Amino acid sequence: MKKMYRLFVLSSCISILSLLIPGHSFSQNIDSTIQKYADNYGQERIYIQYDKSTYVPGETVWFKAYLMNGFFPVEDSKNLYLDWTNDKGDLLFRTISPIMDGTTNGQFDIPKDYAGKYIHVKAYTKWMLNFDSAFLYEKDIVILGQKGNSPFTRQPVIPSLQFFPEGGDAIEGVNNKIAFKANDQWGRPVKIKGAVFNNKGEMVDSLRVRHDGMGFFYAFAKAGESYTAKWNDEKGAGHTTDLPQIKKHGVAMQIAVSGNKRIFEINASPDEAALLHTITILGTMNQREVFKVSKDIREGPAKGVIPTQDLPSGILTITVFNEQWEPLAERITYINNEEYLFKPELTVQHWGLNKRARNEIVISVPGNLQANMAVSVTDAGIDADSSDNIISRLLLTGDLKGQVYNPGYYFSNNSDSVSQNLDLVMLTHGWRRFKWKDVVEGKFPKILYPKDSSYLNLSGKVYGVIPSDLGKGASIIMIASQAGKAGKVIMLPIESDGTFNDPAIVVMDTVHIYYQLPKKHFADASVRFMEDILPPLRNTVSAIGAFYNGVNDTTGNFHHWSLADEMNKILQQYEGKMLENVTITTKKKSPLQVMDEKYTSGLFTSGDGYQFDVVDDPLANTSPNVFYYLQSKVAGLQINTTSNPPSMSWRGGTPILFIDEVQTDADMVSNIAVSDIAYIKVFRPPFMGGFGGGSGAIAVYTRKGDDIKTAPGKGLSNHIITGYSGIREFYSPNYDSFKPENERKDVRTTLYWNPQVTTTPGNNKAVLKFFNNDVTKSFRVVIEGMTKDGQLAHVEQILE
Repeated sequence: MKKMYRLFVLSSCISILSLLIPGHSFSQNIDSTIQKYADNYGQERIYIQYDKSTYVPGETVWFKAYLMNGFFPVEDSKNLYLDWTNDKGDLLFRTISPIMDGTTNGQFDIPKDYAGKYIHVKAYTKWMLNFDSAFLYEKDIVILGQKGNSPFTRQPVIPSLQFFPEGGDAIEGVNNKIAFKANDQWGRPVKIKGAVFNNKGEMVDSLRVRHDGMGFFYAFAKAGESYTAKWNDEKGAGHTTDLPQIKKHGVAMQIAVSGNKRIFEINASPDEAALLHTITILGTMNQREVFKVSKDIREGPAKGVIPTQDLPSGILTITVFNEQWEPLAERITYINNEEYLFKPELTVQHWGLNKRARNEIVISVPGNLQANMAVSVTDAGIDADSSDNIISRLLLTGDLKGQVYNPGYYFSNNSDSVSQNLDLVMLTHGWRRFKWKDVVEGKFPKILYPKDSSYLNLSGKVYGVIPSDLGKGASIIMIASQAGKAGKVIMLPIESDGTFNDPAIVVMDTVHIYYQLPKKHFADASVRFMEDILPPLRNTVSAIGAFYNGVNDTTGNFHHWSLADEMNKILQQYEGKMLENVTITTKKKSPLQVMDEKYTSGLFTSGDGYQFDVVDDPLANTSPNVFYYLQSKVAGLQINTTSNPPSMSWRGGTPILFIDEVQTDADMVSNIAVSDIAYIKVFRPPFMGGFGGGSGAIAVYTRKGDDIKTAPGKGLSNHIITGYSGIREFYSPNYDSFKPENERKDVRTTLYWNPQVTTTPGNNKAVLKFFNNDVTKSFRVVIEGMTKDGQLAHVEQILE
């Protein structure tokens, strides 16, 4: 059932006449602008479900992403980008996945030699880059070190205390509600004791923590007063924190949570009350207006009741404006009517906790819902972090700046105590989707990145041709070649703007394109493929734990690491046995040695430096040019890609450049497509093979011979294009049949992962089959999903 928006009238102390707002025409313009924001500038949110919460080097991260815009699954955006970075901010891998029905899935293989404590994942659509980057999906995934050590082991806690006057400002001459939040450098709550004092040394109130480091107190601010908090942390160390400055003019807004109602009171300072006549109170959700009322503030405090039972769940923003539509105060409150829930039921059809026993579970969805879910089954003894889930991310934290500790708790039930604690989150987190000055002036966000409304199809554009010669029946002939597949001949018409496109051909993985243009009028033409793909973001994030504040389970961490370590040893032993029957007659040369012998000559064959096999690097083609490719790959080499051409610095000087061992400049090197490069050799200073080599050298070698060996394209121009990242199927052994690989010991921690569990109105059940490993005694089953109408589900169950 689709959620409905309703414009409703506030009851209690506000009469129906209060809707007659002065400046009615101007008010209508505001309404129209807000509606355009909702219709044309909707904000997308992302949640990613993983098969488990922590990983060990060498393991695979299996994931499923869910995307919403407003209250419903994303429809327009078709491509999801995920950047995986290490603890230094270097890009390890980039995943591009197709979005269908608001979901997509994939995997990322953690390098076996990875030594960092976290891996950072940033997920976004092209559309999301038009707005505040604080709302992109960011997460630090914990990587367990030796013996399952926690990343937080022996790290000192740095506590901090922040204060948040309700409505934005503490106002002189009125009673103010001031919230506070105490947390450490990772965003986790800390315990404190203390009190607030005025500038005369008089105690205003004590600091009483009510939930997870948060609390509030009341203060009637007098003229000339200022406040300071004196507090002790968990170790007894003393701290002093100044509160925000008291404002002489303004209004103070207080919102009280009372079941399915919100009771508000707005007080103006004595000076402000004399200047104000009418205030307007505006409520918005997901950039949609849900109510608007006016009140004459000269008659005293504006009071009223907001009925919320008919509103969709989410963050309700209440903003107070003066007659010039300048915002005076703003407050957010959370509406939880639970209409967003659907509840899959898990039943066991065949039970098996013994060694390699078969299990069958049935997932049933009530009613005729069209649901898209992912199911993971893991060893219940390994670490698990249920502090965040699909509901808390898409309906709460995806709309808040800053981190919320244990957000899943706020959806554990809908009791008064949980609602009051959730209101503390509302009081202590910054949030503003609207820039009200722009709204009042009728301004809209500048769109630099249009929506990815189509999938990554085979497309491109021809350059260097006179416009009048385009669109005259000319075509580009291509041969698309992929490993293990026969080449496919494709002919596409070239449009009048030079573009060509075949929506029926979706590009998966890496494709080698050989192409031919018409000879007439196209002699000097060049072709660029797949221009719609976003280049990697420059502002990569270091994986240092800044985006992780989950629950730490040291016992589960160690159990997980122990099983993973044993599995790695089994795999190494298995690989060793496979090599026992291989007779080694000569020492095989490494790929880099082969490249070096094939491409270099003279003084370029030796030298102390770095070597890069670009042909076999799957990430190479994500770089716009050589300089982007080399960033962060050579110790001490600084590359500035913002200048044109790019500039370099190494040990106080600039390295010299070569193309196929002919000295050149940065402008020439930057114009070579990475797909045309086979090998790069970076020589440490000094390099004796060219003039000016005192600061080293970079030699770039273009492809030749069998590095462009695809036979069908011989003699044609060619280009390597990369589309969507390959999506693998999770391997789950079948012990009902005999296979040689089934003879080795099985200590998998993820027993089952299925990102495509779907139900339809005609079939509301899914039967899933998996086998236990050799050691697990109980299972943890996690089911998350989303329906076509935007309802969400999170189910976690232990089977033992």
